[in-house]
Amino acid sequence: MSAPLRRSSPLLIVFLCVLIDMLGYSMIVPLLPFIVHEQSESALMVGMLSALYALMQLLAAPVLGALSDRIGRRPVLIGSLLASSGAYALLGIAGMVGSLPLIGLAVAWGGAAGASIPTVQAYISDRCKPCERTRSLGLVGAAFGIGLMVGPAAGGLLSVYGLNVPALAAGLLALLNTLFALFMLPESLPLERRMRRSLSPLSIAGQIGYAVALPNLRPLLLAVFLLNLAFAGLQSNFPIFSSERFGWDPLNNGVFFAFVGFCGVFTQAFLVGRLLPRFGEPLLIVGGLSLMSLSLSLTALAAKAWMLFPLIGLMALGLGLALPSLTSLIAGGAGEGRQGAALGGMQALLSLALIFGPPLAGMLFDLYGPSAPYLSGSFLTAGSLAAAVFGLWAVLRQGRPKCPLHVDQQP
Repeated sequence: MSAPLRRSSPLLIVFLCVLIDMLGYSMIVPLLPFIVHEQSESALMVGMLSALYALMQLLAAPVLGALSDRIGRRPVLIGSLLASSGAYALLGIAGMVGSLPLIGLAVAWGGAAGASIPTVQAYISDRCKPCERTRSLGLVGAAFGIGLMVGPAAGGLLSVYGLNVPALAAGLLALLNTLFALFMLPESLPLERRMRRSLSPLSIAGQIGYAVALPNLRPLLLAVFLLNLAFAGLQSNFPIFSSERFGWDPLNNGVFFAFVGFCGVFTQAFLVGRLLPRFGEPLLIVGGLSLMSLSLSLTALAAKAWMLFPLIGLMALGLGLALPSLTSLIAGGAGEGRQGAALGGMQALLSLALIFGPPLAGMLFDLYGPSAPYLSGSFLTAGSLAAAVFGLWAVLRQGRPKCPLHVDQQP
């Protein structure tokens, strides 16, 4: 075996671990509202459980990241996979016995176990040269996309045999993934490079504070927050919306989520690379956010089920154009040596959006009907567009395809 192949083998193993993990996760996401709906018909309850999952991820991610700096990446990743297996199994059991508190416990457990993505990114950084890092992180992004594309369809097909079956299948898949990593995944962080960092989950507040202290990034960070506040709420609310308005069952929703995953993969893999050199990040952001706001307002008015495919397809296209471009500009605008802190703050804001978005959508659904979350999502995305235009106005006026944001001195 050649030396380059030996060096890439651990990354291939990480790719497979992430792919299998995302397959299990995405089998459950479209079905969770139906599992909860058997115990409570409140859309707010579905939103609250989605927020609980995001909250546990927010609190656990810095703890797992700091722990992996102390004891190595391998034990943290293997432990997270094993914990995910237990969470999925508990969710399946909770569905069988009809216990809402057990469902909540399983969701919280799964959120904490699924907070290992920063550790995966650290593993890749340990293994790769700087010039190879972006491509390797892109492979992990591809694993996410493939998992999110295949998993919902698989979960929908398995739901024919009962809503608890996909959860139990995801638990078995996670257990097999644990065994695979146990025997195949090597350690990436040698003993001499390990260090002690705070295990406090509250360290995430410092990341947000640092990011928003950079004046040139504030409008773009606000745009990211509002965009994900809209998207997070609709993601958790969509199965309830489609069931209420069009009578869709878990299988219909699973196939639809797979379609949305395909749109996201197609946008990231093919469109962004071709459009970026021609138009640049600022125009992709404006175009993507405009598409999202329009598609969400039209979704609220959709009268036929088939209309959802082109409308939500446009929304996925807009998100795929806008979010990577915003991320790139935030990293570039932070300045040399500060990208990690800025992106960490952005990730924390994303987590906050995942916490507040689902309950907001659920409350609007319960109070004002199925269209309300999509109309509010359209307004939030329009607000994101306004913030982005404000932050990029000087560049947009010049009509340049690229955006070298001015980097202020660190306050």
